[in-house]
Formats: sequence, C-alpha cells, structure tokens
Amino acid sequence: MESSARWGLARSIRTAQSPNEASGWVEIRHPFHPLRGQRFRILKQRRVGGIDTLILREASRGSFAVPVQWTDRATPEAYDRLGTPRRLNLDTLCDLVELIELMSGHSR
Repeated sequence: MESSARWGLARSIRTAQSPNEASGWVEIRHPFHPLRGQRFRILKQRRVGGIDTLILREASRGSFAVPVQWTDRATPEAYDRLGTPRRLNLDTLCDLVELIELMSGHSR
C-alpha cells in the first residue's frame, strides 16, 4: 500500500488532459484590465464561485486567473450583437421630420 494512501492523503496521477483543462490562447479584453490587449496561453478552465474562469500563463508573472467574460472567449452580449450604433446625420433627420409631418397631416 502506498504511504500516502495509508494516511488518508489522496494523490492523483494524471496523464491525460481532463475536461476542465483548456488549451490555446486568449486575449484579455476588459477595458480596465492592466493586461488588456495582450494574449496568454490558457492552462485550465474552471468554475470559481459560480464564474467561468481561465487560468492563464505569463512568462514573468507565472499563472493567474481571469473571468472568461473579460476575454475574447466571452459569449457576446445582446448589445454586442446589434453592431455599431448608427448616428443620425442632418439629411436623415430632415427625412424623419418630413415623414412625421406627412403622417400627422402637416406640411412645411
């Protein structure tokens, strides 16, 4: 019997990647994160405190964790799917005024 098992200590031996481990690279996109715009190797993906989290590797700092939502792997928010907001220009505003006047029975 292995000595760690005798004392009730669990020791896991893994040779294959487990389902909670990720691979590849990710870019930090959170607007206020000091490492925004930088890419890092993904070591693992875990759920911490109910939040999907990536464990990343950086050469000089070692490993650190960030929420998936702060990266380019985040699921798109509803407002992101709408695209870039359009701005009204003068011609469009004049067309709108004309349409409203026409619908309300007024004319210029």
